[in-house]
Amino acid sequence: MGTLTVAAAQFAPADDPVANLETVRAAAVDAAARHADLLVTPEYTSYFTAEIDDRFVAAAQPLDGPFVTGLQAVAREAGIALVVGVAEAADVPDRFRNTLVAVLPDGSIAATYRKVHLYDAFGSKESDHIESGDPEQLPVFELGGLRVGLETCYDLRFPEVTRRLTAPEHGSADVVVLPAEWVRGPGKEHHWRTLLTARAIENTVWVVGVGQTPPIGIGGSVVLDPSGVAVAAAGAVPGMLVAGIDTAVTDAVRRTNPSLALRRYEVTPRP
Repeated sequence: MGTLTVAAAQFAPADDPVANLETVRAAAVDAAARHADLLVTPEYTSYFTAEIDDRFVAAAQPLDGPFVTGLQAVAREAGIALVVGVAEAADVPDRFRNTLVAVLPDGSIAATYRKVHLYDAFGSKESDHIESGDPEQLPVFELGGLRVGLETCYDLRFPEVTRRLTAPEHGSADVVVLPAEWVRGPGKEHHWRTLLTARAIENTVWVVGVGQTPPIGIGGSVVLDPSGVAVAAAGAVPGMLVAGIDTAVTDAVRRTNPSLALRRYEVTPRP
């Protein structure tokens, strides 16, 4: 059993990686002052514009570039772990990678995750500019004795992603964090909260959803316990929420509802 204090900072990143890094730095200092062990920020924290286009490709950086090395310095300075969404330079011409980077308090990179399910829906087509991640990825890292799983935005609509992260034969994650740029639109707030809650309930796992705020995103960051109860939630304005993750709660829920143990199917990645 163990505990972890998680901070979720929701804001609207700019098209300026330097300014966005300073936003992360300020959030990390604030989160550390609130005794958080982990700070999670939205998808596309390093760079964002309203349209996913060639500007993202131009702004993308390698993982040893100034933005991620800046994150490593922030983690060391604040003494806090980070999960941050970045535009990563790709090997494929005219493409970039939509990547999550997990940085430990000592500045080392614990895990990376390149978004698998690209947002080719609701009138958008990320695949025009983004290189999809390998579906065999299993991005789970350890922090404070707990296992933290990673997924991104549109992945939420595919329940097998969270199942694979949490299943004992795969990731065994105690908490799943999901940075997003959940685009505003009719019913989208309902989709976001309903799907996050479903992933928590069906996997009896803690879920942390962290969104960009308007004008493009909906905000709505939330921490859900393994029974789907919101222990902390935000509206649409920029800000931070902090909540405790406690695996004693997970154990109690799973004794009552051992759904992971009673499964009859496994998840197999498809090329």
